Amino acid sequence: MGTEKGTTYLLSSFFFSIFLTIVCQRTVKAQSLPPAKYDGFLYTNHRVDSDTIMIEAFFDPVCPDSRDAWPPLKQAIHHYGSRVSLIVHLLPLPYHDYAFSTSRALHIVNLLNPSATFRLLESFFEYQGRFYNAETSNKSRDAVVDEIIKLAAETVGNSYYSAIELGFNDRKTDLKTRISFKYSASRGVFGTPTFYINGFAVPDSGSAIDYKQWRSFIDPLLLAQSRKRDDLPHLSL
Repeated sequence: MGTEKGTTYLLSSFFFSIFLTIVCQRTVKAQSLPPAKYDGFLYTNHRVDSDTIMIEAFFDPVCPDSRDAWPPLKQAIHHYGSRVSLIVHLLPLPYHDYAFSTSRALHIVNLLNPSATFRLLESFFEYQGRFYNAETSNKSRDAVVDEIIKLAAETVGNSYYSAIELGFNDRKTDLKTRISFKYSASRGVFGTPTFYINGFAVPDSGSAIDYKQWRSFIDPLLLAQSRKRDDLPHLSL
């Protein structure tokens, strides 16, 4: 990362963290009731118990670092199977154009067909350049949103096109996307990707974590669980 680029990023992160603090404070005052459902998209569909390692990932669909972080995380989740569970939270960063609109599309698709949510996330990662800053500078907002709708429909099925389009006129999907943003603020997250394991922040937020690093985090936790079970007294009838 060059000096000028690094300075710009640090300044953006600094001011954004101040902004999130203000949002978080206002959220606590203005939102008297929590949302009916815990924020995020559950990637793993299996039973979760007290021994399950819980990973939370905060992604922005048009963030290059989020894009790069997904494949090794996905590989790790598949490796561990039912021993690990993953929830993905969306944090649409204000300095990424159309982060909010792509995040909203994910909420819309999740309402229509939850099994297609992560396929769409991967499509946004694959075609990220179409919705990222300079590529959209000469296009109207309506034109870009229409491209987002088309990509979403192509990913989950063209029969969903009208429903996805209607979803962008539904106040509920706007609120769901805002809640995701506010949830991230409440956790003190100001950059993507950010990861938590069992509620504790993983070091080096804002950078992709490779597969070996994931193994280095999770293997010791599973080993500790195994030793704890071995230390339990064996009860006999």
